[in-house]
Amino acid sequence: MTKSNNRESQYPIDPMFLDRWSPRAFTGEIIEEAQLLSLLDAAHWAPSSSNQQPWRFIYALKGSEHWEKFVALLVDANQEWAKNASALIFVVSRAFTGAAGSGEEKPSYTHSFDAGTAWGYLALQARLSGFYAHGMAGIKLEEIGKTFGIPEGYRVEAGVAVGRLADKSVLSERYQAREFPSQRKPLSEIAFNGHFVAN
Repeated sequence: MTKSNNRESQYPIDPMFLDRWSPRAFTGEIIEEAQLLSLLDAAHWAPSSSNQQPWRFIYALKGSEHWEKFVALLVDANQEWAKNASALIFVVSRAFTGAAGSGEEKPSYTHSFDAGTAWGYLALQARLSGFYAHGMAGIKLEEIGKTFGIPEGYRVEAGVAVGRLADKSVLSERYQAREFPSQRKPLSEIAFNGHFVAN
């Protein structure tokens, strides 16, 4: 059993898993590109089926010429707080293996699973580096595809905001009420020995 960050695991785990959470309150301070690339480097060491490494990361740093374009590609509710992040990332996965358009090209069953693993590595490295990462489904999927010329066979998976933690007072009242590390279901509700339970 491990306790950290107002959370408690049922079994002994490293505290970093409890310390990682997804805040919305960011300071808005500038992140150096090398600092962000360190997070992405950790992400790209994630395991993947047949070492296909289907993940792709498109990023912008706060204060750069690309920043406002990236913020505009988030749904309005996420723009409200993510504009104060230090970096924004869109995670894209390659949904096929082999060379595009060749006889070797085949659908990849695990591309989203693998990209999700890479995002998890990114989030943990962010926390270890003094940053926080907040994954977002609230992004403008079609517009992102058009804006970056993402071809067929690639899937826009999610957005990620990265920054340093600020006091929750920087958020609107509705987000202040939700600004705390969330809990998890009991392990017994999601892990089953020798059988499956739909719940």
